[in-house]
Parts: sequence; C-alpha cells; structure tokens
Amino acid sequence: MPEALVTGGAGFIGATLVRMLSGRGYEVRVYDDLSTGTREHLDDLGIELVEGDVRDLDRLTNASRGADTVFHLAAGAGVVDSIENPLGNFDVNARGTVTALWAARQAGVPRLVFSSSNAPLGANAYPADEQKPVAPLSPYGAGKATGEAYCSAFHGAYGMDAVAVRFSNAYGPRSAHKTNVIPLFIRKIMAGEAITVYGDGTQTRDFVFVSDLANGLIRAAETPGVGGEIFQLASGVETSLNDLVGMLAEVSGRQPEVRHQPPRPGEIQRNYSLVEKARSRLGYEPEVPLAAGLRLTWDWFAQHAQPAALSHD
Repeated sequence: MPEALVTGGAGFIGATLVRMLSGRGYEVRVYDDLSTGTREHLDDLGIELVEGDVRDLDRLTNASRGADTVFHLAAGAGVVDSIENPLGNFDVNARGTVTALWAARQAGVPRLVFSSSNAPLGANAYPADEQKPVAPLSPYGAGKATGEAYCSAFHGAYGMDAVAVRFSNAYGPRSAHKTNVIPLFIRKIMAGEAITVYGDGTQTRDFVFVSDLANGLIRAAETPGVGGEIFQLASGVETSLNDLVGMLAEVSGRQPEVRHQPPRPGEIQRNYSLVEKARSRLGYEPEVPLAAGLRLTWDWFAQHAQPAALSHD
C-alpha cells in the first residue's frame, strides 16, 4: 500500500486530495497547523493527523517518515495579505517549502509534489504555460516562484522527484473560510450582501474544480520521469468576473447587488492556463465544467456553512 503525507491536508484542497488518495488505496497522514484547516474535514476518514507548523523541521521530518510521496499544500494566504505582510508570507511559503523539501530528503521520501500557482508569472500569465518567464507582481507570487526554484534545485542536487504544479483559481466544497472570489461571492449572496468587484469586472480567471486539482496532484505523484518539472493544472477556460456573477445568480436564483471599487495592486487582469503539457505527460483532464461545479459548491454551502461563516471576509 503506498503511503502519502499531505501538508495542509485539513484544508480545502487538502481534504479533497486526502479523500481521493484514500479511495485509491493510499495510507494517508495529514500534517496541518489547523490555522485555516479543520479537523471536521477529516473526521469521517479515520486517518492520522499530526498537528504542527510546516517550518518545524524535526516534527515535519518525523511525520514524513515512511511516505512514498509528500504533497506540500500548506501555505500562507494570498496576494493581498502578502502585500501587507511580505516577511510573514515569505516565512511560511518560501521557507516552509524549503523545509518541506529538506524534511522529505531527511526522511528518505523519493517524491514531493509542490502546490504552486500562476502568481509567479505575473503579467505573463495570459495565457499561463510552463515556458513563460517568471515575473511575479506580489510577494505571494515571489514565494511560490521560490518554491518552484527549490523543487528544481532539489531534483538537480539530490535527485529528488520534486514536481511543481501550478493551480489556477480553485473552488468547490469545504471552502467556507476561503477568501478567494467564488466562496466569497457565495457567502455574500447567501447573506444578502452586495458583491464587491475590483475594476470593471472584465478581468478574467481560470476556475478549476477542486476534485480536478486533486486528480492532477495524484497524477503528478504517480507519473514517472517528471522530477524537476512544472505543470499547469487548470480548467483551461477563461471566465470574466461579470460572467461568474451571472452564473452565480442563475445557480442561486438571486440577483446580487454589485459594487465596483478601483483595481487592487498586484492583481492580474487576465488569466487562464494552457494544460496541454499536463494532458500529454500526466494524463490530466479537467472533468467538471464551471456551471456544474458552481452548483455543487452552492449546494455544499447551503448544507454545511454556518451563519457566522457567511459574513467572513
């Protein structure tokens, strides 16, 4: 039976990955500081949860022992928070990734799959692909770029099969406490509050359902000969925020009020990903279209999100 350690495994994407790994016969251990993740995401799975900080080398090394793969999802918050606190973001994201790589090395784990994003590409992220130069526009993007570079370095220096996968904008169940656009808009609509759009709403994103991401992560772990490489994991579809609001109105049966504010610094205007490399090399194929994924996500929020969480911003 293959074994896996998932850092950040009690979080939104991590909990879906843990479920898929368990379903594929993996023995899974989760390492999480529970700062944003929650035990409730894992309660029905009966797996081991090690509570710890990703920067704690000794604890993370011990948690990694026996694993065939470390999936490194633990990370600090996104673009806006990184601009407000660049040193804190660096410490968790850049230093945390190097610590995860070294812990895996010390524990004899042959493969690590690092969860990155399109943020390292900055304005080059239209469309995002693996060949474009890195030019981050935010400390968050710089931290993810650093993690990608260290995956390449650990492959070159130690022969570790360290693979980086770049997520586009993830959404789906168990995202009640996320602050990215889809869960934020859903909370606002459910609370009867106005939606804030920064800019004119023509900015675009590539929204990928969480189970598609989890499947891509597993494929990156199971495909031989991809150490040191980067793969885009996304839907491959460009969607404007205006179109997203319209789709959410259809799913919810409610027409939200939209308020516009000036664009925020460090954010990308247009963004979607080319996934041909992941298709051809990993056998990755996004399966959940946005309309269907929004329905599944709305239904989960309707059943599980607590009233106090709906106003979380």
